[in-house]
Amino acid sequence: MGLFDAIGIAGSGLTVHRKWLDALSDNIANADDVTATSDGAFRERYVVAQEMAGGGVQVAGVVLGDADGRVVQDPSNPLADADGYVRQADVDLTSQMTQLILAQRGYQANAAVVDRAKESYQAALQIGRTS
Repeated sequence: MGLFDAIGIAGSGLTVHRKWLDALSDNIANADDVTATSDGAFRERYVVAQEMAGGGVQVAGVVLGDADGRVVQDPSNPLADADGYVRQADVDLTSQMTQLILAQRGYQANAAVVDRAKESYQAALQIGRTS
């Protein structure tokens, strides 16, 4: 594996982790969204990654969660139906925060690989130079 291969593979990892972080932040931001019971709830986003043929990873797509959500009683909500119920997103904040930590650490690890490869490339350029 060449030096540029390492940068390319780690760069693809950065992209996937960034998109995963984007999806998680969207899920967390919309965890408390409510709609009328006649409408669908916010659908959680799941990023699907796949291996690329030449090495690295890429986002294969985004899978959406269930639009059924949870039906909760909130008679004071202006969106409540005649029985006082609204539909809320079924987002588990504990799971989302755990995944957020994993995605953040994966992003940081890939960024460190890019930095180390860049430093190695710069050191290789200095070989043979005289002061």
